[in-house]
Amino acid sequence: MKTREIIVMLMLAFFAAACNSTSEKGYTLSGEISGLPEGSRIQLIPVSHESVSPLVDTLVTDGVFELTGIVEQPLAVLLKVKDLPGAKYMMLENGKITLTGNVKVNESNGYKSSDWSEVTVTGSPLTDYYQQLIAVRAEMDARHTAYTTEHAEVLERVNRARGEKNQQALDEIESTEAYAALMADEKDFFTTVERSYKQVVMDHKDSYWGPLMMITLMSYFTDDNKEWYEQFTQEAKESYYGKKVFEELYPAGSVGSVVPEFTVKESEGNEISFAELRAGKRYILIDFWASWCNPCLKEIPHLKSLYEQYGNQGFEIVSISIDENEEDWIRKSEEVQLPWPSFLDNSEIDVLYKVRVVPTMYLVDEKGVLVAENLRGEDLDSKLAELFVDR
Repeated sequence: MKTREIIVMLMLAFFAAACNSTSEKGYTLSGEISGLPEGSRIQLIPVSHESVSPLVDTLVTDGVFELTGIVEQPLAVLLKVKDLPGAKYMMLENGKITLTGNVKVNESNGYKSSDWSEVTVTGSPLTDYYQQLIAVRAEMDARHTAYTTEHAEVLERVNRARGEKNQQALDEIESTEAYAALMADEKDFFTTVERSYKQVVMDHKDSYWGPLMMITLMSYFTDDNKEWYEQFTQEAKESYYGKKVFEELYPAGSVGSVVPEFTVKESEGNEISFAELRAGKRYILIDFWASWCNPCLKEIPHLKSLYEQYGNQGFEIVSISIDENEEDWIRKSEEVQLPWPSFLDNSEIDVLYKVRVVPTMYLVDEKGVLVAENLRGEDLDSKLAELFVDR
């Protein structure tokens, strides 16, 4: 059984088998939303750090749709349009829930996204509370916009110098008072984010809301977040979301274990296995990325430099895009011109590797044994220098 199928089965544990039931209890989710592109498919996707299949994927007719079912426990979901970034966070609970309003479809640099801020959810008290809690993220987004706007000039100079690999120009910028002010505001921003998010989580350490807020507000966890988890009550730890947080903070797999095998398709349609891709190589970096991921794109010049340095010594990179839209992947691939094998994930490899955020990187040896994970920048430089020291 595929990993994704298992995950979906676990998600569906929230749902009672209603086909043979005479119970009138359950939910009816009705939507009347303008602005949706013609032929849109509405999806309900469980909020998770893992890639999971939609619980529902249905065609919308003239902006109208209706979903019915039963949930045994409230489930946090994303309401979104298939293949279109942007979503509405809500809690799926039994009862009559109505969604009305307008979805704005924005386009920038050839990429489309959806804005659900004008869509209103009624009939779901838990959704009201959920949105009240996650409002802190909008506050942090506003703070980020404010400080980056204030320091836009120095940020533009820094990015240009880094893009041109002009270390002298970068050193000169970093010696200015403007750069010092930027660093001070940046440090203050991240300190404020951590403090604010932790406060929301700790305020709800006695129930599933605590771990749910960790999953919702944060893209990934660090070892520091173990201290947060340990403050949860037993009820919170044993909840569905408490168990998900535990699995992520204390994963079963680790450095020294063999990574899962997988198969990808080349542009000509031929299948090639990961075993074939690493044949004759000493170390392979599996790079999960996406066309819309700015940190991924910023990392590419650095990876190209490492590939040029170690490629003839047995270093390989295998890039796997998690793009939902193949055209986006093709367009960006042509733009960035990756000199190593690159594939679109069309066989749920991201689920197999528990990819929760991009970029995610795994460094393995020729036998497929995990050597390190999520090393970037100087950390990756140091690790490769250590591994190839004898060459």
